[in-house]
Amino acid sequence: MTGDRDVRHLAGTPRRPTLCDMTTQHTRTRSRHTWHLVRHYLEMVVAMVVGMVVLGPVESLVWPGLDDRVDVHALVMATNMAVAMAAWMRFRGHSWPAITEMSAAMYLPFAALLVPYWAGAVSGSFVFTAGHVLMLPAMALAMWWRLDEYRH
Repeated sequence: MTGDRDVRHLAGTPRRPTLCDMTTQHTRTRSRHTWHLVRHYLEMVVAMVVGMVVLGPVESLVWPGLDDRVDVHALVMATNMAVAMAAWMRFRGHSWPAITEMSAAMYLPFAALLVPYWAGAVSGSFVFTAGHVLMLPAMALAMWWRLDEYRH
């Protein structure tokens, strides 16, 4: 009790957040969501590399002359990456539609680049290099499409 006023009831009342508190909370939440997105993206890239490294030798054993055809080799390599990435995404609890869309991001760049390759406009090495480079923004677009699923 202070003078005439009883202030004991104020101790149990939660303090209202100030503008500074709300800004700090919002910034922390946004940075945490951003970190989750970046971490998930990097996890998928690592899973893709693991798919290429682990399944690449298997494809050479099963199909020895696969490297002779650029178009077939590119699609099999995309499959190796998609299989490993899909397994990791399923392990992390993602939905089948999200896994399907992210797997499509592995194939779409190659599908777009094979048309000029078949027409003789680009080389096989260009198909592989550009296909892998274009996969990265394709994955980012798939994540953006289902942003709520990837922010967990």
